[in-house]
Amino acid sequence: MLSFGRNLKVSRAAADFSLRTRPALALCSDRRVLRTSPQRKCSGKRYNVPLSAEFVARVSGISTMAKLPYQETADGLDAAFIGVPIDTGTSNRPGARFGPRHIRAESALLRSYNSGTRAAPYESLMVADIGDVNVNMYDLKDTCKRIRDAYRKIMATGCIPLTMGGDHTIAYPILQAVAERHGPVGLVHVDAHADTSDVVLGEKIGHGTPFRRCVEEGLLDCKRVVQIGLRGTGYSADSYEWSRVQGFRVVQVEECWFKSLAPLMAEVRAQMGSGPVYLSFDIDALDPGFAPGTGTPEIAGLTPIQGVEIIRGCRGLNLVGCDLVEVSPPYDTTGNTALTGANLLFEMLCVLPKMKYF
Repeated sequence: MLSFGRNLKVSRAAADFSLRTRPALALCSDRRVLRTSPQRKCSGKRYNVPLSAEFVARVSGISTMAKLPYQETADGLDAAFIGVPIDTGTSNRPGARFGPRHIRAESALLRSYNSGTRAAPYESLMVADIGDVNVNMYDLKDTCKRIRDAYRKIMATGCIPLTMGGDHTIAYPILQAVAERHGPVGLVHVDAHADTSDVVLGEKIGHGTPFRRCVEEGLLDCKRVVQIGLRGTGYSADSYEWSRVQGFRVVQVEECWFKSLAPLMAEVRAQMGSGPVYLSFDIDALDPGFAPGTGTPEIAGLTPIQGVEIIRGCRGLNLVGCDLVEVSPPYDTTGNTALTGANLLFEMLCVLPKMKYF
């Protein structure tokens, strides 16, 4: 009976702890700390630390990015994962509306430290999953307004958004909000496509037009824009002429074949300087042999290794926002595309300003 009472108290305590949602809460993967306290202080602050698979089964619990706590707003956060589940801007295969949900599910495989760079994001920044933008699946222009309004609120808190797409249309309203706070930003754009079309099927807003709209509205510092991995057939002999005329650095995929991209990223860091930078990564930048779950695949793309090199090469930049877009789960029943997206988002988290490395 005594044992039963003790177990009941422990169960109630565990349940009480699991229901708390204050952003100051943290769970630690260190067994010694876990035995003594459900909270951990890092450099005088308490951070959210994902539940460790050493103690809690990955398949259990409500799905959040990296099994982080969920909170409704970005208040009190240094960085936040947020989903924008739309595919109404796509020109080919739909399905990216399910990207955030599947990225979250596959992110259960992530752990707390980056073994390659020794980054410790959850000992550096207060991070949480703040859910999805409430988009309008019937009206793309209204969806863009909703995204812009949501990101204005996020940016007002000083939080850095890490976005799970959704199709690439979302970069336009996000950058509207980012530029309102930071002014024209540099852009590291990783993609198979330049996304600088003017009008497609009579429409100016879609996943092939966001960066044309951004230039027109003065959201980008065009001398600090690089597009990496561009390839595929085009509507003209030089599909990237418009980008070059604006002052963008264009790195076609042929320049990336069979080599490390670390030297390229050293040049990119010099180009970006100390000003604010936004990182936008379309999963179709990767070869479809690695990431088939996307709407507009192009052969002969980047490898996941090169994708990681690009993101790690952003270390030291003044990153003010990042996105990972165009994951379309219906075209990859293995889940590997969403898993790759989850890992790339974790890599983005690990290069944000104020990151600690061990």
